Amino acid sequence: MTQITRSAHVDTFTRDNLPPPETWPEFLFTLPELRYPASLNCAGELLDRHVQSGAGARRCIVSDTEEWSYADLLARSNQIAGALVHEMGLVPGNRVLLRGPNNPWLVASWFGVIKAGGVAVTTMPLLRSGELETIVDIADVTMAICDHRFLKDLDAAAPDGFQIFTYGGDDPDDLTKVAATKQPRFKNVATAADDVCMLAFTSGTTGKPKATMHFHRDVLAIADTFSRHVLRPTPDDLFAASPPLAFTFGLGQSVVFPLRAGAAVYLLEQPSPARLLEAVERRGVTVLATAPTAYRAMLPDLASANLSSLRACVSAGETLPQATWEAVHDACGVRVIDGIGSTEMLHIFISAAGDDVRPGSTGRAVPGYVAEVQDPDGRAVPDGELGRLAVKGPTGCRYLRGDRQATYVQDGWNVTGDVYVRDGDGYFRYQARADDMIISAGYNIAGPEVEEALLRHPAVAEAAVVGVPDAERGMIVKAVVVVRNGAELGPEPARTLQDFVKSQIAPYKYPRAVEFVDELPRTATGKLQRFRLREGS
Repeated sequence: MTQITRSAHVDTFTRDNLPPPETWPEFLFTLPELRYPASLNCAGELLDRHVQSGAGARRCIVSDTEEWSYADLLARSNQIAGALVHEMGLVPGNRVLLRGPNNPWLVASWFGVIKAGGVAVTTMPLLRSGELETIVDIADVTMAICDHRFLKDLDAAAPDGFQIFTYGGDDPDDLTKVAATKQPRFKNVATAADDVCMLAFTSGTTGKPKATMHFHRDVLAIADTFSRHVLRPTPDDLFAASPPLAFTFGLGQSVVFPLRAGAAVYLLEQPSPARLLEAVERRGVTVLATAPTAYRAMLPDLASANLSSLRACVSAGETLPQATWEAVHDACGVRVIDGIGSTEMLHIFISAAGDDVRPGSTGRAVPGYVAEVQDPDGRAVPDGELGRLAVKGPTGCRYLRGDRQATYVQDGWNVTGDVYVRDGDGYFRYQARADDMIISAGYNIAGPEVEEALLRHPAVAEAAVVGVPDAERGMIVKAVVVVRNGAELGPEPARTLQDFVKSQIAPYKYPRAVEFVDELPRTATGKLQRFRLREGS
């Protein structure tokens, strides 16, 4: 599906730099709720609609210092939109970089940009100046909104003429003060459903980040598929999540999903596993979202925690080991919702919840999406056979300027780079990233399977497995392991773990090399940077 309407953007950078339509994936709008009007500003649907329907007093955003209603968030978002237009001169289509931890003013800034017809470029708060400079250059950004505590690196990255609004400080030009002088009403720009409203950068697991381009309709589509049909939130839910809003997993869980449902979100600036558990106990969080590593870190405290309010836990970002799923379930009875998504697809497209969960399986294609396992030539393989995962649905990959578009989109399918097996019931079981499959002495060995075996050992806190070159076997399995504080592995720790793995899975899969480290290299979103392990850095 190509552009359906004339763009409302005055600054046409994003429309001009969409990849050629013939390189796009096929888009599917099979569900009635996915048939959006030609003119659409997603901010109006996520925010304004609730106030207009009389729900403005409903709780919307909770933090450790503030609580905002839907009417509060709408008024402040409108004021920020006015400040951007009247003080910075924003015109529809301008890109605005957002920088800060998850807090109410970052959410209001995101909505302010969208309402004014801008394109939100939300960044990880811990990025350094060189990384920010790359994003500013790729996205041709000329203005930013930044938490005052995170200004230093952005200042260092800013080119001449770059405009920055800071918020939360004592400066008389602070955005919170300037916005207070603006009208709490703002007429949303009548953008097209297929106008770009956000650029999301891939998290760098394979090197240089790429900018993915998402339309107004895409933002609603992730709520009207995974959230509506799998997570099923209600207005009474209180969400909490660890990922930053720059991570599309975080944007969905902390903004799009709760607001689409008229629910509330508890925002944590430093969402450690301990703080997340505390949020469930003290605040009554009902929907919790974080990565597998955090769930594993919570395990010692789950059995004694008061989780009576919790009805759903979501895991994404990387595969959820069956051992971790079972340990969480045994500790507190929660059936964690696993899911696979991608920055290119915006959010989760394979998942399962409740009684549909099969531990060790990611789930089935989310309603609105179709998925299959293919051979290298793009042909579907029989159930039970390994192949590459290919997906279609209402969202899909569009790289800015078509950068590496042909790698991700092939014959209309989004080819995610994951190796999967599908069973006869349509459940997909993750095997590895395509470049994580280790071929050693003729055997195919999936690194995550070895990782899962290692994680079953009580002394192992984290483990990552990669293939490294070997003269005799072509490649061998190498494990990089973080040991739990105070744990002991005996006089030969590597041998101990090697023998343990042999007792858990086929002996030929055991790691022939084991390295012990204090921490694994991860991106700002928490994803493991396997390329750094392969490089030995």
